[in-house]
Formats: sequence, C-alpha cells, structure tokens
Amino acid sequence: MNETKSIFLTLSGRTNAGKSTLLNALIGEKIASVSSKPQTTRTRITGILTRDNTQFVFIDTPGLHKPKNKLSGHMLKTAQDSATDSDAVLYVIDCTKKLHEQDESMLKAITDKKISCIIIINKIDLLQDKSAMMPLMLNLENKYHPHAIIPVSAEQNDGLEEILTTAGELAQPSVHFFPDDKFTDQPEQILAAEMIREKILRLLNDEVPHGVAVTIESMKERDDKDLLDISAVIYCERDSHKGIIIGKNGAMLKKIASSARYELEKFFQIQVNLKCFVKVKEDWRNKEGLIRSFGLSE
Repeated sequence: MNETKSIFLTLSGRTNAGKSTLLNALIGEKIASVSSKPQTTRTRITGILTRDNTQFVFIDTPGLHKPKNKLSGHMLKTAQDSATDSDAVLYVIDCTKKLHEQDESMLKAITDKKISCIIIINKIDLLQDKSAMMPLMLNLENKYHPHAIIPVSAEQNDGLEEILTTAGELAQPSVHFFPDDKFTDQPEQILAAEMIREKILRLLNDEVPHGVAVTIESMKERDDKDLLDISAVIYCERDSHKGIIIGKNGAMLKKIASSARYELEKFFQIQVNLKCFVKVKEDWRNKEGLIRSFGLSE
C-alpha cells in the first residue's frame, strides 16, 4: 500500500483575485461564496481533496485589504496569520491588475519565513495576449523565488491539474487528517448561511451587502417527508438597509430567498423550505460581541 501524504495550503492574495473561485474549482464543490464584491470571504474556509494517497487541505482566507472597521481588522489578521501558518501558500494574483503593495508585502513575509510558495496567476482567460504576463512572472521569480508560478483560469478550470501536481510535490508523509470522502469541515449551518449571504451580495447594491450577516436559527429535516426546513436571520446595520433588503411588498427578500433556495436544494439534494427574516443590529461590524456571536472572529 502506498504511504499516505498530506499538505495544508493557504490560499492568500488581494480581494477579488479569485481565491474562492479557485478553491471551489479545486475541490469540485461550491463551499465558498463568490461575488464580484470585494471582501466576500470573511473567515477561514477549509476545502479538502483526497487524490490517491495524498490529501490536500486548502484554507481560503479573506482578501488582503485596508481595514475600515473592527470586522475588517479581524479579517486582515486572519489572512495574514493563515498565510504564514501552513505547509505552503498558494498566492493568487489577478493578472489583469498591477501588483499591489500589499501583494509585495505579503510575498516578502512568506519568503522571509521560508514558506513554500506557489504563485497562481489567475484570470488568464481575460488576456487577449498571454505574453503580457511574462514581465510580471519574471519580476515575481527574481524577487521572491517561489516554488512555482502557474498561470490559470479558475473560472474556466484551466491549470488546476498543474496546481495539484505541483502542490503534491510538497506533500509530506502523514496520516490523512480528514475522512477521504470529506470536502470541507464547515458545519452545514455555516454553508447554508454563506449561500444566502452570497445571493444578497449578488442582488443588492454596493452599500448594503458589506453590512450584512446571516445566521441560521434552525435547520431540520422533517420526519414525515423529504423536506429540509431552514430558518435564517439576515442582520443589517440600518433601518434603511432593512427596507432595501425586504424591498417593495417584500419583493427583494422573496428574490433572495428564491435564489438561495435553488442553491441550497442543489447542494443538500433535498427540497428546502426556507424562511428569511431581517433584523437590525446598528454598527455591528464595530462591536466585538456581535462579531463573535456571528462567528466572524478567530
């Protein structure tokens, strides 16, 4: 029997670099929320893929950004701590944007700590001329000497096998820390809450979504039929935001719930009865107690 191996890999990078899309693509399941809005990921999200004798444990982290409140401060600390507390880092860069000073700072920290780093140049499907990546790749190679630089398109599932092959080279002999058929350690309630929050991010304007948190109050399968009852509370920071989320005659809330229900049924493979309620917790992103109660602090 082949010796088992494992490797813990942190996905790090700036906001909107495509880390969550990459995580979902690598493990073949949607466990991380994806939207075009920055700071979609708020906490560590673990994805697990077991290939033959090797188990890959991916830790998605919040994108690097400038903190504007206590919540975003927690998010930045999570991102920074995680990047230097794993076997290796998959550092994701958006090839359509210039390298940011936060990229430079994080890559320097990873290099200084002598952590194996695979730099992922993402979104190459958006480049008409692929040779435009060469100056960036040469600069990264000369400055940070990563284990590898891999151009990919997470959206198009292009380059994923090369990531797994390259990361597999860094795996060490070890037991598998999770069952081989498991793809995340996230509780079902957290996954359900994130699916609902993703729909809010996608459907509402820029002002409201960042001040939204979702909690699952109850989640239970009925005994008499194949139906999963889920009760969720959407928390926002202002009464005006509550009105926007609910919409005229409840239209927006129905749209959010309908869109989320479709996603939940696809994921859980069962019919879902979803009820969403909206409550106001003023300025909750600056209140440590509420941040903790929503599970958004380490």
